[in-house]
Amino acid sequence: MEVSESNHHAVYRWLIAFFVWGSMAIFASMVIGADALERQASWQAYNVDEMSQMLRSSLDELGVIPDRMDQASEEFVSAIEKNDADSLDAFVAVIRGIAPTVENLVSSTQRSLAAASASVDPNTPTYGEIESLPKTMRMSVRTWLGRELVRNRLYDEALPVIAEVDPTESIDPAAVLFYRGACYHALLMKKEALADLRRLLENEDDCPIRFSRTATMMVSDIKPLKEDSLDEISRIMTDVTRRLDLGRSDEQVEKREQEIIDKLTKLIDKIEEQQQQQQQQQQSSGGQGGQGGQGAPMADSQAGGASGNGDVDRKKIKDRDGWGNLPPAERNEALQQISRDLPTHYREAIEAYFRKLATEGQ
Repeated sequence: MEVSESNHHAVYRWLIAFFVWGSMAIFASMVIGADALERQASWQAYNVDEMSQMLRSSLDELGVIPDRMDQASEEFVSAIEKNDADSLDAFVAVIRGIAPTVENLVSSTQRSLAAASASVDPNTPTYGEIESLPKTMRMSVRTWLGRELVRNRLYDEALPVIAEVDPTESIDPAAVLFYRGACYHALLMKKEALADLRRLLENEDDCPIRFSRTATMMVSDIKPLKEDSLDEISRIMTDVTRRLDLGRSDEQVEKREQEIIDKLTKLIDKIEEQQQQQQQQQQSSGGQGGQGGQGAPMADSQAGGASGNGDVDRKKIKDRDGWGNLPPAERNEALQQISRDLPTHYREAIEAYFRKLATEGQ
């Protein structure tokens, strides 16, 4: 009887230990599995063999004969492995000799990148030709063209080209996310830029170092951007300067210039309101502290309140030609009224912008 009870207790203890061990193992596997799912990126880089297979599948959809597919695949792989060619460049170089639509597109980029970007405009005859390409080929060609446009600072033209590209359908997913994110960043589209750049950084192991480091900087740069801030005004000025450097003087440039004036006007009104509030507070407290000397220089990271009267002839500022024709003394006075209480780097950006307008007005 005692042996039986002893065996019974041993079996009982063994069952408890087994249950506890099993529960812990299941819990651990659930935690590991959840963690793995959390870390799983929404995209993966393709190796050479996978890209070669994507190329073959696209050519097969075009009805290319097997021997020609073999030749194209060998050329593609050789360009990458032996010549260290960029995958997008190698892909386009191979298919342009097979697909006339791609050949026409590449040839047009050599004449004018901006004109080539119009090929994807739904209102053009070439749009249907490009859309009829196999999906991987279409997405990869759009990635290649979008990259070339971004590299040449043609962000407005690049956006329609690359905006709807599915990264997983292009042979270079990282390039899609990086160059599209860079495009959004340059055009101050904060939400879209953060979405693409953060998605790119989900998989840093498969991301070129130059992409991941630059993307990290772009995220840190645009994340604190606030509407109607000095930072935003300065960035819009930079964008206008870019457009003028590219020889643009179209409606979009005028719209951005007017946006700058409107935001500066709003900023001046805000400074005037703050000044009035300060004066009212000083009057209510008996005017104490209102006759002090010059304060300490303003930190570059702060906008601060105004000490000037803020009275600027806004009609003259809004009139681009009128601004350029103002006598130097009046121009300098207006600039001082606008920028006297702004941080140094913003003040310099505003003054440089208006100097550019003055030069063009002359």
